[in-house]
Amino acid sequence: MFSYREALNYLNSLINYEKKVDVAYNRRLFNLERIRVILERLNNPHLFLKTIHIAGTKGKGSTAAIIASILDAAGYKVGLYTSPHLISPRERIRIGTQFIKEDEFAFHLARIKQVVENTRYEGEPLSPTFFEIYTSVAFTYFYQKKVDIAVIEVGLGGRLDATNVIKPLIGIITPISFDHTEQLGSSLTSIAKEKAGIIKPGSKIVISRQEKEVIPILQDVCKRQGVKFYQVGKDIKFSLIEATPQYQKFKVDGLFKEYPSLFLPLAGEHQLWNATTAIAAVEILQEHGFKIFPHSIQQGIRKVRWPGRLQIISSRPVTLVDCAHNGASARSVAKFLKQLYPGRNIVLVMAVLKSKDINAIAEALCPLAGQVIVTQINNPRALSLDEIYTKIKRYCKSEPLKEKNIRQALEKARYIARKDGVVCITGSVYLAGEILNITGSKIIN
Repeated sequence: MFSYREALNYLNSLINYEKKVDVAYNRRLFNLERIRVILERLNNPHLFLKTIHIAGTKGKGSTAAIIASILDAAGYKVGLYTSPHLISPRERIRIGTQFIKEDEFAFHLARIKQVVENTRYEGEPLSPTFFEIYTSVAFTYFYQKKVDIAVIEVGLGGRLDATNVIKPLIGIITPISFDHTEQLGSSLTSIAKEKAGIIKPGSKIVISRQEKEVIPILQDVCKRQGVKFYQVGKDIKFSLIEATPQYQKFKVDGLFKEYPSLFLPLAGEHQLWNATTAIAAVEILQEHGFKIFPHSIQQGIRKVRWPGRLQIISSRPVTLVDCAHNGASARSVAKFLKQLYPGRNIVLVMAVLKSKDINAIAEALCPLAGQVIVTQINNPRALSLDEIYTKIKRYCKSEPLKEKNIRQALEKARYIARKDGVVCITGSVYLAGEILNITGSKIIN
């Protein structure tokens, strides 16, 4: 019997681009052929799933979680596939709020492993990647569980991402900004073209807030594919009623209905864009026979949980964790801090991966902090303390402190902030996960 630990060991033996630096984004390393071969041997479970596909740079996971929460509130059995995980590998694959069980994960992985070992591609061993196998597990699991619909987040890019074998009812493009530039290109237009690879005939597209140069790219692809698209901020709009560090109240003028009073337990203006994007998607979904009433939308938004996104994990001092790992996300965190904690002593704890634009992150956040503490995550792609220190020093009000041990960095930050300060921990999804694990903060399940 294949155990859960053996399943993880097998996964971790595969090439994992989440932990590799300077990976070339080309058809030799990134292509859809390997996963198509695997799924074909498994009788193509993904082609029997009704799906919503989400690409973008920021807000993919939050938007996916909000959609899944709304559909769950409407009584549907909803699969949710996201990446990366914060603490448990099982977080990536869930139905409703329940993660895939260890024995089910091991069962599907064992079956896929056998397929891989018995298959050759172009005369060579198949050699799938970590993400291709994970994605195959998600599809086979959702098919076996007979989900009513699956919400699928793109891993990297869109065009060559392993998830792009599906034929979605709805595609979503969340805000596109600079990230993974080594793989996707150094301009927003080149990145947008890769993300637009999920736009397919037969679907409808929701486009969230975008930079001006991105919108024509996405519109052009939609027109060439004969796909109708809706723009958040134009075809569907929201307005803020109240914002606090823990929740927001807002209203939405939807595509088909109005929602005058919505409660979202996620902070930051960017989450209002994500929630409004999610509402547009579920409204369109009703054209495919799904019955989603306004009270389900209201309830689903109210009960959504998505850890590590401006999440307050303690109150004295206020200690919040966020996954911001590029300049645009860091600017959203900075905007939140300036609006909700004006004049407060902010202590920033940072760790960043080598592939990220640390200058953009530091420029947005370091000037707000009375003290910055740099630390290092347990990841082969992590920037060293000295590298972070050297790159951010010019943005800081005072000399940054270095603390390799994340637990000690957190304790030092809380001590410096005292009771009335604010500790902000950000710079990486992996840092957020390690902090949540250290503090015992609950992840959904």
